[in-house]
Amino acid sequence: MVGDAGLLVSPEFLFAAAQECNVLSSEKVCCPDYLLRKVRNLKPVKTAVVGTGAQVVLEGVRDAVEAGIIEPVLIGDPDVISAYADEIAWSTKDCEIVAAVDEIAAGMTGAQLARSGEVEMVLKGHIHTDAFMRPLISRKTGPRSRRRLSHVFHMTVSGSDAVLMLTDCAVNVAPDVKARTSIIHNAVELAHDLGNPRPKVALLAASEEISLAMPVTLECQKIMNKCVDLALAADIYGPLALDNIVSPEAARLKGISSSVAGYADIILVPTIEAGNALFKMMVYFLGACAAGIVLGASVPILLTSRADPAAARLASTAVGAIVARTRESRA
Repeated sequence: MVGDAGLLVSPEFLFAAAQECNVLSSEKVCCPDYLLRKVRNLKPVKTAVVGTGAQVVLEGVRDAVEAGIIEPVLIGDPDVISAYADEIAWSTKDCEIVAAVDEIAAGMTGAQLARSGEVEMVLKGHIHTDAFMRPLISRKTGPRSRRRLSHVFHMTVSGSDAVLMLTDCAVNVAPDVKARTSIIHNAVELAHDLGNPRPKVALLAASEEISLAMPVTLECQKIMNKCVDLALAADIYGPLALDNIVSPEAARLKGISSSVAGYADIILVPTIEAGNALFKMMVYFLGACAAGIVLGASVPILLTSRADPAAARLASTAVGAIVARTRESRA
């Protein structure tokens, strides 16, 4: 990156500067209480944990088991699993363990277990995303349905009961109008599963004005028209710039009368770059808890990161378990 004087500025310098200026949050990431309350009386969800060769993964699994959220099927090297379990003083004697010689084999095993119905959810452990997701998204090996796969981040901050969902920040790179309409459908159903009967969906752009110079604004109009045909139980509006999505005062000053403006529950981003930046800003600047889930398959797919804290991993399993059990009850 080039600074004002034409000198190269490293990412490490920017990170240190952000810390020095107290921009980065020191808030402890917390799993929202409402998720834990919702899963308290649910039957644990049998979950394939793909790639268990790391202590942080087993710590997350242990937390989810102790919270009564999952019944794990641990996929990986049994000796490595045993060694890490000993390090955290957790017994895996009651856990099913499926041996896998490497990441490719682990990913295939997880997908096969989900496709056959032997597990009800799939959780990414210590495994590269490509090795985890490739067999899951394949129509030949994965637990696919007729729906488009899309990702949602369920975002919360400590001390607030508010939930903001961001989609799609991790799976669809540059979705077209049709794809983004399907992404909204998935996110709205997730909101319903979590107890929001009529979520407000904001279509993110750089401006609320329709402009030929900004194709995304025109696409937002088309998306709104397509959503009318779906008859979703949701209020959908766009284009909206971010200030008008999150601030009622900003929306009022600009004369935007939509009920979505300033009160969004879901933000539909136009590209993966926009979504990735937005979710990471919330994590690093606000200390937000980001629970990630992939929707559209026959089972929930939990796409966690190796950098995720324990609270975010626990929140992800809770969201996935609620989805699995809610949809089971409707079947």
